Amino acid sequence: MTKDIWINLPVKDVNKSKEFFSSLGFRLNTRMGTSADSASFFVGEKNVVLMLFSEAMFKGFTANELADTSKGTEVLFSIDAESTEEVDEMAKKAVDAGGILFSKPALNQGWMYGCAFADLDGHRWNVLYMDFSKMPQQ
Repeated sequence: MTKDIWINLPVKDVNKSKEFFSSLGFRLNTRMGTSADSASFFVGEKNVVLMLFSEAMFKGFTANELADTSKGTEVLFSIDAESTEEVDEMAKKAVDAGGILFSKPALNQGWMYGCAFADLDGHRWNVLYMDFSKMPQQ
């Protein structure tokens, strides 16, 4: 059955995106190697693999047009935070690294605290701390 999940994203500039995700604290995955056309990171404790590919390379193996992230959202990646402070820190890191914060850190539904940002290529990320002790019971 499934062993791992890899997130594959097209990027305009692999080196700039590599700097961006390193600034967020993602760990470079040297096992997958890096080149002018690709880079790999581990995300989180479970080591989800994030693969960055130049747009040309990505388009070559998807055999499809790329989504225009300035006009629509193809997906929202969510990252689990351990605290509200970690959400705030990630929002600051994303902005400092050149990302766009499109949802400032805030409490939602009384038990979730999160923010959301777009990376350098417009891919959307959500950082969320969930206090399950405050989650409404159904």
